[in-house]
Amino acid sequence: MEEAKKKKWEKIIYWGLFIIILPDLVYLLLLGVEVTSVSSFKIPTESMVPTLIPGDNIYVNKWIMGGRIFDVEESFHQQVEISRLPGIRKLKRNDVIVFNDPYPYRSDTMYMDIKRYYIKRCIALPGDTLEIRNGYFRVNGTDEPLGNAEAQEAISRLKGVPEERVAFNAFPHSDLFGWTIKEFGPYHIPQAGMTVPMDSLTATLYHKLIRWEQKKPVTWPDGKVMLGDSLIHEYTFKENYYFTAGDNGIYSRDSRYWGPVPEPFIVGVASRIWKSVDKYTGEWRSDRFLKTIQ
Repeated sequence: MEEAKKKKWEKIIYWGLFIIILPDLVYLLLLGVEVTSVSSFKIPTESMVPTLIPGDNIYVNKWIMGGRIFDVEESFHQQVEISRLPGIRKLKRNDVIVFNDPYPYRSDTMYMDIKRYYIKRCIALPGDTLEIRNGYFRVNGTDEPLGNAEAQEAISRLKGVPEERVAFNAFPHSDLFGWTIKEFGPYHIPQAGMTVPMDSLTATLYHKLIRWEQKKPVTWPDGKVMLGDSLIHEYTFKENYYFTAGDNGIYSRDSRYWGPVPEPFIVGVASRIWKSVDKYTGEWRSDRFLKTIQ
C-alpha cells in the first residue's frame, strides 16, 4: 500500500513539473521555428501591389537562405555579427524577400534596424550589372523578365516634372551620375571578393557599403579615396549585396533610392499568404488564403 501511494505521488510530482515547464518548452519550440524555419509578417503598405496588398499576412521561408543567428538585444545598440544556418539554395532574381531596413538613420552609411522590415522583389544578384532603361530593368547577360512589367511601363511614361508627385532622382543622388528611376546605371552589384578601383566615381557609388563593412568613414578629397586615415587605390568587398524594387514601382522606396541590400540583412523569401484581412472593413479575403507568392 505504501509503495503504491509513493508511486502515485511521484506521478503527481512528475506531471506537476511537466505542466510547470510546458510553457517554456512551447516557447523554445516556437523560438526554434522562428529562427530556423518560418516567420510571419503583415503587409502594411502598397509598395508590392498587385502581388501583395495591405492586410496580407505572409509566411517567410528561412530554409532557402538559412536562418540568421545573432544577439537581438545587442542589435538594438550597435552593429552585430550575423551568421547563418545552412540554406537549401541561393536567392534568385524575382524572389520576393523580406529584409531589415538598411538605411534608417543616416544617409552616409548603413545600419540594420531590427524593428523595421521591408518586403521587395530581388531584381539583381551579387556580381550582376544592372541598368534601367526607359523604366525597365535589365541585367547584362540575361533576357529574364525582371520585376513588374506594368509598373515599369508606367515609369516609362514619366517625364520627371514636379506635378507627377513621384520621387524621380535615384541613387546615388549625385550630379556625377544623374541617375533616375527611369534611366539608371550601369551599376555593378558588389559580391564577396569583388575588387573595384577606388576613385571619386566608385567612392560615390560604394562608400556606404565600405563604411559599413570596415566601420570607418570613406572620404575622397581631390579624388583621393581615404578609408579612415589610409589612402586606398582599390577595395575588395567582404559581403554579397542585392538590388531590390517594389512591384508598385512608382510608389515604392527601394534600392533605386538607397542602394543595394547586404545579405546579412535578409530574413528570407516570402512564400505564401496565410491570411488577408481588409484593414478598413475587417473583411476576410478568402480568395487570398494560402495563395503562393510569385
